[in-house]
Amino acid sequence: MNNLELMKELSITSPSKIVMLVIDGLGGLPDSKSGKTELESARTPNLDALTAGGICGLADPVAPGITPGSGPGHLALFGYDPIICNIGRGALEAVGVDIALEPDDVAARGNFCTIDEKGIITDRRAGRISTDKCAGLCKLLDGMTLDGIKVMVYPVREHRFVVIFRGAGLGADVTESDPSRTGVAPLNISAVSPEAAKMSEVANKFAAKAKAILASQHPANMLLLRGFAKKPHFPTMQEIYKLNPLAIAVYPMYRGLARLVGMEVAKTGTTLEDEFKTLQQNYDKYDFFFLHVKWTDSSGEDGDFARKVKVLEQIDTALPILTGLKPDVLVVTGDHSTPAMLRGHSWHPVPVLICAKYCRTDAVTSFSESAFITGGLGRIQSTQIMPLAMANAQKLTKFGA
Repeated sequence: MNNLELMKELSITSPSKIVMLVIDGLGGLPDSKSGKTELESARTPNLDALTAGGICGLADPVAPGITPGSGPGHLALFGYDPIICNIGRGALEAVGVDIALEPDDVAARGNFCTIDEKGIITDRRAGRISTDKCAGLCKLLDGMTLDGIKVMVYPVREHRFVVIFRGAGLGADVTESDPSRTGVAPLNISAVSPEAAKMSEVANKFAAKAKAILASQHPANMLLLRGFAKKPHFPTMQEIYKLNPLAIAVYPMYRGLARLVGMEVAKTGTTLEDEFKTLQQNYDKYDFFFLHVKWTDSSGEDGDFARKVKVLEQIDTALPILTGLKPDVLVVTGDHSTPAMLRGHSWHPVPVLICAKYCRTDAVTSFSESAFITGGLGRIQSTQIMPLAMANAQKLTKFGA
């Protein structure tokens, strides 16, 4: 019996409510000047007060030493084994912008990027162009037919877009053109399995045509493709946990991920305050809430230590809106670490805090990585967070006689 089967057997309904606040890219590393991480540098009195009344520790999204993507990091938080239930980024992006994927479709996540006159990538995100600019560029690329495969291009947000390849004979098992660093050229896309040979050929032809079309569109004069995937099928959170779950997220990928595990997705605005107000407005209708905050991650990816600190302080300031609802269980954690000094995701374990009536509190009073090392949860797997939340909400029956 795997963990999801066990949860399905033990889960029961109850009136208690769980809120999971996911601060994307939460963990960091010390700044070379101050010697403090972003969390240690931020003024977070409300998070500190929660910490004093809860139990905390550190969590590995996949395994020690493994750097997770956003998909695996979030799936683990929802209790799904991220290795078994891996989802390609393209499928997440597509579902997130309400694209109905057909069974044979292959979706890929795209970034508009900047290349120099030699074809070398100088900015993987094209200066984070506006969403309006992205939409205009997508129109230039949309509607190609390559080797009998229809290519559809949709804007997502800022520099991000999604490409749907629709036609027969496509496999998703291909490599990516994004080298995940600057100073090199985009990579050629290769088939990893024989079934994906046609997909790799079509993807490379699309990238070549896009390069010609975008040549005059600096800073977005090229694109990078990654996360080729077909739509997966997982048991839903309703089936596993008997919950009525709601997702509150601004960015499409996280909205798509929530839909794939059966959550209803709320309409919300574009700011942190909008998200917290959406939680307030829907609090009586659901018993599980996934509340996602993106801007800590994007600040870390940009290497902007000060901005990440500012976002953490903004979250702390808005927190009383959430705590004022008095959820039976409040989980505060992240899907992965994104230290500003590394400008990307990292393998470092993520802080996790659980506040509930039946928690055995520990002696930790500061919301930070170094403080949480001594927390009562110890170092756990992210997949263990959901069972702990369910137990503290008294939504699990006893196992065995």
